[in-house]
Amino acid sequence: MRVRLWPAAILMVLVTGAMGTFGYLQAQAPAVNQAPASGEMNMKMGKPAVPPSPLKITFQDKSAEWTAATLAPLPHKTVTVYNEHAKASQTYSGVPLIDLLKPLGVPDKPRGKEFRLYLVAEGSDGYQVVYSLGEITPDVHDATVLVADGMNGAAIGDDGPLKLVATGEKRPARWVRNLVAIRVQTAQ
Repeated sequence: MRVRLWPAAILMVLVTGAMGTFGYLQAQAPAVNQAPASGEMNMKMGKPAVPPSPLKITFQDKSAEWTAATLAPLPHKTVTVYNEHAKASQTYSGVPLIDLLKPLGVPDKPRGKEFRLYLVAEGSDGYQVVYSLGEITPDVHDATVLVADGMNGAAIGDDGPLKLVATGEKRPARWVRNLVAIRVQTAQ
């Protein structure tokens, strides 16, 4: 049996086009020891590389934008959590989410109807998760929800400049990499 070796691999990635139509995108794999060019596939995660965007937090008619550079001077908290996907403990450093919400008027000691507040956190890939206000407020809940800008003593790297990380969860299903939006809303 003869095996034919190709000089470069061709990736076939199914992508969704506009209006639900499908097409194929072909990209030639980079040569060995060559970093992929901007916009090519991030082979480690199997997802397209996404340029970093600022995190925009909105509540009612107020909003604020954050980047790793604007978070850096704020008081940070460090947490160590077990990442089920990586099968390892990881230490994250970042700003507690409630500290970024308070200046916009979100209560840090909610009472009564304020418990109807919830937030939707979104990554640049469109992944969204929901937290209730009680889950992110130390006055009510023991877990810590961080907008992390560091992991294991370095910048976060492949997961984007900012990542939403929560302690007290059995798996990181509600962690959001490359965090770009948090919208605080009221349940009806």
